[in-house]
Amino acid sequence: MFKKLIFAIVSGFFLTSLLGCTGVPENVTPVDEFELPRYLGKWYEIARYDHSFEEGLSEVTATYSMRDDGGVKVINRGFSKQENAWDEAEGKAYFVDTSSIGHLKVSFFGPFYASYVIMALDKEGYQYALITGPDKDYLWILARTPSIDDDVRSQLLDTASAAGYNVNKLIWVEHEKNNP
Repeated sequence: MFKKLIFAIVSGFFLTSLLGCTGVPENVTPVDEFELPRYLGKWYEIARYDHSFEEGLSEVTATYSMRDDGGVKVINRGFSKQENAWDEAEGKAYFVDTSSIGHLKVSFFGPFYASYVIMALDKEGYQYALITGPDKDYLWILARTPSIDDDVRSQLLDTASAAGYNVNKLIWVEHEKNNP
């Protein structure tokens, strides 16, 4: 009986921890009227909070395409100057609720998922986006081109700041190589 109780408590805690990873940070609302077909394709990482999984990478891109199971195939690619080599990771993403809300869960490691929340998006042309993770430790600016104009940059930084993000922590990604 005691073992079953401990198992139930530990399982409940573990499940709660996993589900918490697909939540939305405080003061963030995922975009609505999201259109996945328009979002698919190649995006350049303009800026990011630094994390070990992207440490030292420049030329970072994310390419999204459809999976056979209805999910989204994610290919993240970046160049390591230290190793003079490209690094690539493949993941998968699925909508958390409905496909018209820009809130997905993404996994690069087996059954473990984390939130991918589109908190700002150029809905007219799908040319730039502001992305966060399950909490305020994650922030990315993505664009269809390797750079963005100053007005768009200011707008995205203002949006992130208003939601409580420290935009001074952003690393601005270099894009000088030809990234096929």
